[in-house]
Amino acid sequence: MKSNDADPPYETGEIGTPRDYTDDLYRVYFEVFTPCPAARRIIADFVGPERAGEIVVLAHGYEAELPIQCVPDVIRLLVAENIAVYQAVRYAKTDRTHRAAQAFRNASS
Repeated sequence: MKSNDADPPYETGEIGTPRDYTDDLYRVYFEVFTPCPAARRIIADFVGPERAGEIVVLAHGYEAELPIQCVPDVIRLLVAENIAVYQAVRYAKTDRTHRAAQAFRNASS
């Protein structure tokens, strides 16, 4: 798909940046001091119930797939729960989209 065929249209130079408002999912690592149920719940709320089981728990954090625009919101909610975030690392874009996850959620309701 060409970038101008996307919905919403976007410039190729905006992929994976704070200006990326697409439904594309990115693998993201959230580093916290110690993983805890509250942190996992916050991330699970963003990825949805069908992908919550795919959250990878690591020694000092979590990996999950979510739209780039959700990263600041996840960090804000973690900090609001007094969970220190030491870094967030965006890995590669995956072949999934957030819209597909929403459609799955709506179909199973």
